[in-house]
Amino acid sequence: MADPRISHIELDDATILWRNADIEQERRIAIFDLIEDNVFRPLRASAAGHEGPYRLRLAVRDGRLSLDISADDGTALETLVLGLGRFRRPIREYFAICESYYQAIRKASPQEIETIDMARRGVHNEAAELLIDRLHGKVETDHATARRLFTLICVLHIRG
Repeated sequence: MADPRISHIELDDATILWRNADIEQERRIAIFDLIEDNVFRPLRASAAGHEGPYRLRLAVRDGRLSLDISADDGTALETLVLGLGRFRRPIREYFAICESYYQAIRKASPQEIETIDMARRGVHNEAAELLIDRLHGKVETDHATARRLFTLICVLHIRG
């Protein structure tokens, strides 16, 4: 029976140089939400008879995003490598808007927080669409899954 989803996700801890409590919370929420509800079907693995669920490990190596995909039992299936050049601007914008959001939560009015949060969602949505586009022909996924994966990609780019 086909089960095209991620059952386990891991981030390469060697890639993550620094994270604060806000970012750590974003990471925990993204991983929890992703595991609870996602659509993830690697096309090559699926064509070879692997119908899921999948284990996914994300890492940044040599300026590229590496998605190591395994069967649920840990058997390696494939590694996808995506250039990150097109993600630089969305990652930078996402960090900037998140920083504004975290500061606003502590001292801004509800209206200001809502305005910043709407902008944050907009950047997040655009980045998710970019990720879906970059995965086209490699992995079928949905918008919600791509949003959560983008959050985790951002976590991998944190510098102290």
